[in-house]
Amino acid sequence: MQQSILRVQTSVTSVPEETDTNASLTPKLSVKNLSVFYGKFLAVTDINIDIQMNKITAIIGPSGCGKSTLLRSFNRMNDLTPSARVDGEIMLDGDNINAPGVDVVDVRRRIGMVFRRPNPFPKSIYDNVAYGPRLYGVRRKHDLDEIVEKSLRQAALWEEVRDKLHQSGLSISGGQQQRLCIARALAVEPEVILMDEPASALDPISTLKIEELMQELKKNYTIVIVTHNMQQAARVSNYTAMMMLTENRRSGTVIEYDDTKKIFTNPKDKRTEDYVTGRFG
Repeated sequence: MQQSILRVQTSVTSVPEETDTNASLTPKLSVKNLSVFYGKFLAVTDINIDIQMNKITAIIGPSGCGKSTLLRSFNRMNDLTPSARVDGEIMLDGDNINAPGVDVVDVRRRIGMVFRRPNPFPKSIYDNVAYGPRLYGVRRKHDLDEIVEKSLRQAALWEEVRDKLHQSGLSISGGQQQRLCIARALAVEPEVILMDEPASALDPISTLKIEELMQELKKNYTIVIVTHNMQQAARVSNYTAMMMLTENRRSGTVIEYDDTKKIFTNPKDKRTEDYVTGRFG
């Protein structure tokens, strides 16, 4: 068992070793007894994990096990589905984002999201990035200029588009569009960035740029990524949550959550071993 898993691990470059221990880390998000329903259908059940501050957490697992549903619950995107209902708590810095009276708009400002396919607005590059700040009341051109430049620099895109700011966001390459969407999310100064397979539609070079960008962004942001790419999970994440369907195969749950190196070299659950080595899923 050990040798086969180690072969998978040696084919990727994992994130550098860090000196932090679990005991010294501060959860940015703490998920307690979370279940998500669509009507009477129980999509995910009994989720209990802590998302550590300024770390990258990967959510992996076979198709249909609820990874994206779990991710979307972290900033209440599931609210946009009329039949959706959430039980349990998601604590952001100790406050339950599902509590009555919580400002959902503010939750989504603090917890931004980047989707699997680049989805820039049919506006200029500048207006894509300035959209959120304008929504939150920023009007002075000087302030917007600063925000746009800072966000594009953070997304490692400024040097490539600084002379194209008034061109359509749809006119640049797919990889650049995805970094534009990341810049758009950063412009409203979130604390957490959710990424749902952010490189699945990109070529290998653009994928590498997104992965390098994530390593830079985690210095200032907490990142949660859903990915089907095992090598990517091993390369970029500090922690990994393994999801699987429950025994009745009707809902998904987290079966194992640990340091990424442990998940890929010495998992506790045989199902995790089978999945990360490609025997199943």
